[in-house]
Amino acid sequence: MKIASLVTTALVGMLSTFQATAQDITAGEALYKKTCRGCHGPTAKGLASYPGLAGQPPEYLADRLERYRAGEKFGPNTPLMAPNAKKLSDADIANIVNYIVTSFE
Repeated sequence: MKIASLVTTALVGMLSTFQATAQDITAGEALYKKTCRGCHGPTAKGLASYPGLAGQPPEYLADRLERYRAGEKFGPNTPLMAPNAKKLSDADIANIVNYIVTSFE
């Protein structure tokens, strides 16, 4: 029982990180349209060699953006992603992720 309680507490904590207000989602939409849509498409399903973001877990999306922002090199699109992600604050990343997750299931 103790382990189940710890797991539940951890999951609730992770999910609460991605709770967003309408204002956050609106901010995320503006950032997505300005920074992401050109490559990932209007419905976040990806274009050409750019991966789809729709349907990805919020933790995955946030992790990738944070790693690109930190300058970590992985994958063939790093040279394109890193300069865009470098400009994002923690709030920007949360807003973009929340917009993607709530708008493109």
